[in-house]
Amino acid sequence: MPDLKPTQRVLITAGGSGIGEAIAESFLNNGSKVHICDINEKILNGCLQKHIGLRGSVTDVGNPADVENLVTEALNWMGGVDVLINNAGIGGPNSNLEDISYRDWDRTISVNLNGMFYCIKNIAKTMKSQKSGCIINISTASAKVALPGRSPYVASKVGVLGLTHTVAREYGPFGIRCNAILPGLINNERGRGILSNHAKEKNIDFEEAEKNFLKYISLRTWIDPSEVGELSVFLASPAGRHITGQQIGMDGNVEWEI
Repeated sequence: MPDLKPTQRVLITAGGSGIGEAIAESFLNNGSKVHICDINEKILNGCLQKHIGLRGSVTDVGNPADVENLVTEALNWMGGVDVLINNAGIGGPNSNLEDISYRDWDRTISVNLNGMFYCIKNIAKTMKSQKSGCIINISTASAKVALPGRSPYVASKVGVLGLTHTVAREYGPFGIRCNAILPGLINNERGRGILSNHAKEKNIDFEEAEKNFLKYISLRTWIDPSEVGELSVFLASPAGRHITGQQIGMDGNVEWEI
């Protein structure tokens, strides 16, 4: 894994569990200062107790005031932010589009897309003054293939790609890079839960559900959360200094989804 500057300062949203925690652990292992947030105080506190040196805030990224407080708290102890990882996201409703409530649609867009805008907006001036910065937005492989019944989720994550490309162009002259990572089938509680629900709906066992999903992935593989962490570390390292405006799949090449 590439070495980072010892003083690299990293802010990660939804870092209390799952992919976010794996990203935080990867940066901590490289000597970075890391500040995370999570909407769930219990999950946040458990993560902070587990990882020495990690700090965090209770934050709903869909609330602009919460994000403003998060950035202030992170800047107060780190003195700046070199890397912003926009990881927070929710699955949203699983329903035909005409049956989705306005509230569910708005909440999914608010967390998954608006939340990234709020974070970038509040950290942009700091990165511009530093004349450097790395922003990594977590999208999804579903943004490439679409997913019936998940319109708010997919729309929000496709929006993340547009935001990523625009930020890369707008802030590139200030030495700020922005890329998107598109994870595939993640081998964690949430990923296994998706397969368990599929198995229940189809009245099949977990192994059969796994075959149904993996046959549409070229490498026929799950993705370990640590792989997303390692890719994030690489993109933020000197080795990734000229990579920007890219959407990078960490998915084994998802060809289709069911």
